[in-house]
Amino acid sequence: MKYLHTLLLTTVLLFSTAAFAGKVNINSASAQQIATAMTGIGESKAKAIVDYRKSHGKFKSIQDLENVDGIGSKTVAKNKDKITL
Repeated sequence: MKYLHTLLLTTVLLFSTAAFAGKVNINSASAQQIATAMTGIGESKAKAIVDYRKSHGKFKSIQDLENVDGIGSKTVAKNKDKITL
């Protein structure tokens, strides 16, 4: 029984870690999800990303984030491994 409990706990922790390690899809994520996943992006910049997406359509590349007011090339470079389309 103790072995089963340990195995279950290990499995839960493994999948929890994998969920946090995932990338954020900037074409579908909420502002809160973006702010949580990206470094240097707070709620207001994350909202600007979502607003830009609503006004201009889906991002075609990660570099398109630089078109959002307040998001520069350094922020994009810092987060490139955390973003997907």
